Amino acid sequence: MSAYDYDLFVIGAGSGGVRTARMAAAKGVKVAITEDRYLGGTCVNVGCVPKKLFVYASKYAEDFHDAAGYGWSVGTPNFDWATLRDRKNSEIERLNGIYRNMLVNSGCDLIDGRGRLVDEHTVEVGGKQYTAERILLATGGWPFIPEFPGKEHVISSNEVFYLETFPKRAVVVGGGYIAVEFAGIFQGLGASTTVVNRGDMILRGFDDDIRRFAAEEMAKKGIEFRYGITVKEITKLDSGELKLNYSDGSEQVADCVLYATGRVPHVVDLGLENVEVKQQNNGAIIVNDSFQTSVPSIYALGDVTDKVQLTPVALAEGMALVRHLYEAGNPAVDYDLIPTAVFCQPNIGTVGITEEQARERGFDVDIYRSDFRAMKNTLADNPERTLMKMIVDKKTDKVLGIHMAGADAGEIIQGMAVALKAGATKAVFDSTIGIHPTSAEEFVTMREPVKS
Repeated sequence: MSAYDYDLFVIGAGSGGVRTARMAAAKGVKVAITEDRYLGGTCVNVGCVPKKLFVYASKYAEDFHDAAGYGWSVGTPNFDWATLRDRKNSEIERLNGIYRNMLVNSGCDLIDGRGRLVDEHTVEVGGKQYTAERILLATGGWPFIPEFPGKEHVISSNEVFYLETFPKRAVVVGGGYIAVEFAGIFQGLGASTTVVNRGDMILRGFDDDIRRFAAEEMAKKGIEFRYGITVKEITKLDSGELKLNYSDGSEQVADCVLYATGRVPHVVDLGLENVEVKQQNNGAIIVNDSFQTSVPSIYALGDVTDKVQLTPVALAEGMALVRHLYEAGNPAVDYDLIPTAVFCQPNIGTVGITEEQARERGFDVDIYRSDFRAMKNTLADNPERTLMKMIVDKKTDKVLGIHMAGADAGEIIQGMAVALKAGATKAVFDSTIGIHPTSAEEFVTMREPVKS
């Protein structure tokens, strides 16, 4: 008989924690999982899922406009924020219920409350202590907002999904994927939107051509970009409006200020002071290739380790950990060629390395590029364009990276990721017959490099 209450105790019921708990329980492991906020974690509640629903909603205004070019008369569209918000809430509640049922039906003990480490084999939840042979930390990430006067007047990506009223004027501070996605959501739903970024361009780390192209296309839709400045102070006026004072001396008045200035590992009130788990400067929990921390009985995965902050990565890590602990399998997760998408408007999809990274790594490359207006936009008189780009190693003909900004980029790049994972060369793309007429066929019809 085990000396512990549980074989595995999981703190955090987000994507990685839930997947690990369910898979382990299915193998007969005695598992407990605790969550103090919401089942499904960031992705289901205040991340990927509700954000994508809002992106869908924000696109309809443009669709109504485009429909006129195809003979449709739809009258004057009217948007009701409360309807969208409340229907989204109902969908998230439905998903929370599904997660609860999945965990319970898998055989896990689901404990509601904040799990805190007492020692290397003990977790406390709501004043009660539980012992476990192994403990998994899967508490995810949390929005980061820097300190400045008036910080209390801003919201993060946690609160934006639950606004009482929709703003007429919105300011989004930040230049990452969350910032540009919500800029598109605000603008598409009818708010006059400004993006304030301390850098000189949005989406640092993405291919430079894609970054510039996306910013230009978003600006066409009415989004204002202000680069090279920071917010010095925010004051709330008697009218309820927010006045922003910027580092360049300028001012701006808005109804809502969203800070999308990054996320940090969510390690507050986790009891880490009671164990000697090593952390990075930003709080991220340090793990080895087996997701084991510096304390042998404690493991961690997902955003709390600050490796790759993507839901599918956390899921893969959870499955790898279960294989390692309970199947004697290889725990390795292949972090190479992870595809990703940014659901700004137009969408961005990318897999592999950028042109800049290829040159930094010493590759001699050919660059293939196609910039066009999609067929759907012609009759609609919609000026939005699409950019596709491919980076090819001259020496081996292997495709090193594919990047796209345009409608359905995420859907298209998922298929491209399979090709790159299989080691596709440019010759393979050239010999593949395209589907006509589609945007995706451009990836198999780009014949001449635009530069080498």
